[in-house]
Amino acid sequence: MIKPENQISLPTQVPTGPRLTIPLRFRDRRRITIMLTLLVLAYITLITLPTMIPSHFKLGAALMSFTENIKIMFLQPHLTNTTFLTLLGALGQSILLAFLTTLLGSVLAFFFALASTRRLAPTPLVLGIQSLMAVIRAIPTVLWVLIYSVVFGLGADAAVVGITFHSVAYLTKVYADSMDELSPDSIETMQAMGLKKGTIIRQAVIPYLVSSYFSWTFIRFEINFADAIAVGAAAGAGGIGYQLFMSSSFYFNFHEVGVMVYMILAFALVLEIISYRLRSVTNQ
Repeated sequence: MIKPENQISLPTQVPTGPRLTIPLRFRDRRRITIMLTLLVLAYITLITLPTMIPSHFKLGAALMSFTENIKIMFLQPHLTNTTFLTLLGALGQSILLAFLTTLLGSVLAFFFALASTRRLAPTPLVLGIQSLMAVIRAIPTVLWVLIYSVVFGLGADAAVVGITFHSVAYLTKVYADSMDELSPDSIETMQAMGLKKGTIIRQAVIPYLVSSYFSWTFIRFEINFADAIAVGAAAGAGGIGYQLFMSSSFYFNFHEVGVMVYMILAFALVLEIISYRLRSVTNQ
């Protein structure tokens, strides 16, 4: 077989899209601004940190006490002032609180997301809802619960409203971002065919959003479970958080705290397994 001595190769042009280049001077100014901000924050921290430490504070004794408490919590857990069934019921209350607030938040957020997506809603409405949700998200969930506790009083009612309020703002953003990723060609084609928005939502938006809807909703459930534990102590909402508060701050019994921590970690492990299963199903 005769091989050609010289092979001719044709150059291929790789299509390149538009490139967004940042001027070097702008990048340098941005880098300098970030560095100056970090230096100022570090300087303020170094100045104010010594004033925050009490004069009678002893670092060695504090570290020894902390190590001893950790040892008691994780190596010597047992119950004294309560029973395992009581703690199991309290854990169930926190789980139900997280489930209820996630369910309410996901339903309300879906409609707000439809009204704040650029594919289906006018720009003024989109900007108004997005700005409102950004303000709500900027305030921590625990603070919302405390605000509503002024109206409803300390208890489960304030916890449900406060956690749901923040859940709506969080889920509205992620749902709307998922809807904005939908190809505009399909929506424009349906609109050109004269289909109404309800039909477009059922046939184009919902089928595209199903997988991300369940994924983001489950992530929010995990967040709400952690918030339910926090507000259980802060707002007197009950649940495992209230039991943690009583054992750590009232009884000073870190043996019981260890039992509750292990129960919370066990449920967190179950959530992680469920999350892995959901990711496997959605990726198929």
